[in-house]
Amino acid sequence: MSASDARLRALAVAILGAVVTLALAGCSRQGTAHPATTDASADAPVEARDFVLREDTRGVTTAPVESRPVADYLDAPGRIQADPISIVRVYPPVSGRLVAVQVRPDDHVAQGQVLAILASSDVAAARAAYRQAQADAQVKRQALERARLLYENHVIALRDYQQAQADGAMAAAALESASERLALLNVDTASSSGELVVTAPRAGVIIDLAAAPGEYAKSLDNANPLCTIADLTTVWAVGDVYEKDLASIKLGDSADVTVNAYPDERRRGRIAAIASTVDTVTHTVKVRVVLANPSLRLKPDMFAAIRVVRALRRAIVVPQAAVVREGPAAYVFVKTAANRFRRRAVTLGPDKDRSQVEVISGLVPGDTLVTSGAELLRAVGTTSS
Repeated sequence: MSASDARLRALAVAILGAVVTLALAGCSRQGTAHPATTDASADAPVEARDFVLREDTRGVTTAPVESRPVADYLDAPGRIQADPISIVRVYPPVSGRLVAVQVRPDDHVAQGQVLAILASSDVAAARAAYRQAQADAQVKRQALERARLLYENHVIALRDYQQAQADGAMAAAALESASERLALLNVDTASSSGELVVTAPRAGVIIDLAAAPGEYAKSLDNANPLCTIADLTTVWAVGDVYEKDLASIKLGDSADVTVNAYPDERRRGRIAAIASTVDTVTHTVKVRVVLANPSLRLKPDMFAAIRVVRALRRAIVVPQAAVVREGPAAYVFVKTAANRFRRRAVTLGPDKDRSQVEVISGLVPGDTLVTSGAELLRAVGTTSS
């Protein structure tokens, strides 16, 4: 082999070695996977992430967190009741047959308004007794006048004159009694009708009617009244307070009352009475709040809730819209920088009302809180802090 052939063979071997080396390197690169690029924020807890808000996002508002005085309340269930002294049960003063009934349940009546008309023999008897007493009184007055003239002319003795005076006084008393009887029955002395007109003794609402035309009504010994009238312009809210809570309330305390029928309406009153006895079954004490009811919207036996302020303290209260709830957990979004917010878990206390809730832990005065639009923050991407 010549020297030139040896050089060519060496060059070929070198080129083949280089090609094999490059091929092996390519296979090595193809068989080795590159490590995936990971987002550090994916493994970070949610509370450690910043939620970025785009500058063109609308509907998100913030406000500083403040500590302010709040009230601790005592809530007591109760009912609306009519004032007992404003309820009148109307009984017929005499027995008789009902000719007409002029009212219906829930009617508003004025004092003196006709409720029913009753045909009664007792009315005729009372009118006859009045006329008899009237005639007897007239006879006795005439006899007394004659006795006076005779006595002045010394025709009769003093004893006879005194007897005439006594007879006249007795007749006058009998007439007055018969007249008062007719007045009590609301019967006109000049009328000859045997009907009795039953009128409303006071203004109010007919809350019960137990009479119908044609029925026979007994007099005052009847167990059932013709009707019941109640003045509902002032009502009571009567609640049950557990004996363990009695020390936190007193007479005159301000109280707010709401009823199930109008949950958005709050009526203000004061505790007017605390019962002197404890219910032996429930171990509660009745408390009474007097409420004005000019529109008659409050009805007897409505369910009510009585809220009394027990004490004042300072606490953090935030809008309900600022709290995002996920099952039993609750959290808020706190501003950390411009357009950047961080989720923070909070512990909630009692709701102060439908729009606000107390935060026991998780916030401090000075934090800037997302008060509305927190749901929009959950919809945007996050970056690691």
